[in-house]
Amino acid sequence: MESTSVTCYARGAFLPSSVSSHHSTALVSPSSVSASFKSSRSLKSSSLFGEALALRTGPASSLKVAKSKNSSSLVTKAELGDSLEEFLTKSTKDKGLISLMMCMGEALRTIAFKVRTASCGGTACVNSFGDEQLAVDMLANKLLFEALTYSHFCKYACSEEVPELQDMGGPVEGGFSVAFDPLDGSSIVDTNFTVGTIFGVWPGDKLTGVTGRDQVAAAMGIFGPRTTYVLALDDIPGTHEFLLLDEGKWQHVKDTTSIGEGKMFSPGNLRATYDNPDYAKLIEFYIKEKYTLRYTGGMVPDVNQIIVKEKGIFTNVTSPTAKAKLRLLFEVAPLGYLIEKAGGYSSDGTQSVLDKVINFLDERSQVAYGSKNEIVRFEETLYGSSRLKEAGVPVGAAV
Repeated sequence: MESTSVTCYARGAFLPSSVSSHHSTALVSPSSVSASFKSSRSLKSSSLFGEALALRTGPASSLKVAKSKNSSSLVTKAELGDSLEEFLTKSTKDKGLISLMMCMGEALRTIAFKVRTASCGGTACVNSFGDEQLAVDMLANKLLFEALTYSHFCKYACSEEVPELQDMGGPVEGGFSVAFDPLDGSSIVDTNFTVGTIFGVWPGDKLTGVTGRDQVAAAMGIFGPRTTYVLALDDIPGTHEFLLLDEGKWQHVKDTTSIGEGKMFSPGNLRATYDNPDYAKLIEFYIKEKYTLRYTGGMVPDVNQIIVKEKGIFTNVTSPTAKAKLRLLFEVAPLGYLIEKAGGYSSDGTQSVLDKVINFLDERSQVAYGSKNEIVRFEETLYGSSRLKEAGVPVGAAV
């Protein structure tokens, strides 16, 4: 039998997943990128994605396929050990979404290489490979815009580096709009801490007037001792981790469907405890109850550990003098989607961050991610009550 699969084509020949993309040469920037983006980022475009991305139909004998009893449609189940393409083909029928997630995977693979080989000075990290000398966050930004262009299914995109809608040339009907943080934690690359990319995918052509719950997919690329691609799709439960193997292939290695209780905390924006006594009280509780502190200063690894360890809490709380820094569109909503798809919970203090309407591109929010009991405690401590609290059920220290 046959199954539809997606391949990124470079200069007319498809780019196998085993080929390391950093060997590519430069091309002219795609014409679909808006003039404001070109003028503000006069960069050469890499040929990572080539001149076209095409859908191809071909044999996929490695897929396990079964027929539903009540339907002639094919039912497939993703398994550990699957490649990224196999997983996506089994998990969604949306060829456009498959194309987009595959191309973003190619970009993440290249960013991982660039981060590993970055030479860091006193004020910035630059990469000495290729024709340009670029700070790694700007290089990541460029690669992600290119990935979205060559997916052919992205209508609009914007990033923290370019906080304006950029027309990627894709369709409105059947297409997507994507918001991303190209390299969260770029300021700690020089210390060799783990950093990462965050992105959320919304259907159609809107990135404002929508909520995080409207996303059809979200993902993180994590660049540390291991390089992983952690994603969630609207079509299937769970959050799914892919490991970048030595040969350049993404392999499905973990599914997370529940976040349990456990004494692990990651407290961001601790300066807010100076004039937010309720946040100070919450931190004192964690210390008194002997929670394990796991905090790097990078949001991606600090949130990812909740998914990997399947326990814990991440907080980033505001105060009168320590304002919110985390952006709802680029960071808070996509990570909230990953956490909630993994079986966890999110909160801005009174509601799930996925229920917050994104009114403008630069909107910011405080946030907590974690298990149910930890989010109940977070809301009760800061605001006196929790929407998740069951009547008569005390919430004690995590075990």
